[in-house]
Amino acid sequence: MRYLSLIGLLLTNNAFAASGFNFFYTAEAALHIPAHTIALAVGALILLGIGLVYRAKVASISNPIIPDSTISARNIIETLGGGMYNTAKNVMGEDSARQYFGYVIFVFFFIFINNLLGVLPGSMTPNANLNTTLALGLFTFFYFNYQGIRAVGFVTYMKHFAGPMAALAPLIFVIEIISVSVRPLSLALRLRGNMDGDHLILAIFSELVPYIVPIPFYGLGIFVSFLQAFVFALLTMIYIGMATAHHDHDEHADHH
Repeated sequence: MRYLSLIGLLLTNNAFAASGFNFFYTAEAALHIPAHTIALAVGALILLGIGLVYRAKVASISNPIIPDSTISARNIIETLGGGMYNTAKNVMGEDSARQYFGYVIFVFFFIFINNLLGVLPGSMTPNANLNTTLALGLFTFFYFNYQGIRAVGFVTYMKHFAGPMAALAPLIFVIEIISVSVRPLSLALRLRGNMDGDHLILAIFSELVPYIVPIPFYGLGIFVSFLQAFVFALLTMIYIGMATAHHDHDEHADHH
């Protein structure tokens, strides 16, 4: 009965959304705050709520190493978190993964939850707005550059942009700076374009046939929401690894 009620609610809301209703646009008119900003605030509150509930759940268990015996929110969160941590170890190395994983997993869950908002009928994802995705890209840009500078110092960090050949250093430096500077825009456009396109496809099918037919596209929307959050987090790992890896190389060279 629980699943039948959920399917019935989904179909009812889908038909309601097909008529043009959107909760966040309605809230925008009432509050005079951009719809994507309201959606982002809702996504942040959902993430905070999930975190608090998960923490309380783990604190109430005598042995948190043992997973729940059935499919539960805790098991899903720990499975996603464990998978992301293993990916971080493969991309950045175990030491770097341990040090920087807090930011990576925050980015993943924050984007994933906000992506999922766009799958709900009558809702929207704030990640379909360039302002949101550009802000996320800039946060990651400042974070990996800060960690790189923090690891080796400003002068040494800037030197690695010049390349190994002194004669080509001025040219390589300019090219590398441009390459690094466009990363936040690249992250923003990739996330925004994919989520906007996914939401558009779902909206089109919901308007054409609001019953039954759009259900597979909800599954596709959930998958795309996960995939785009994973890609953003993966690129974040790569950028952090590139910014900090030369620190290990320099130390290795000093020992020899």
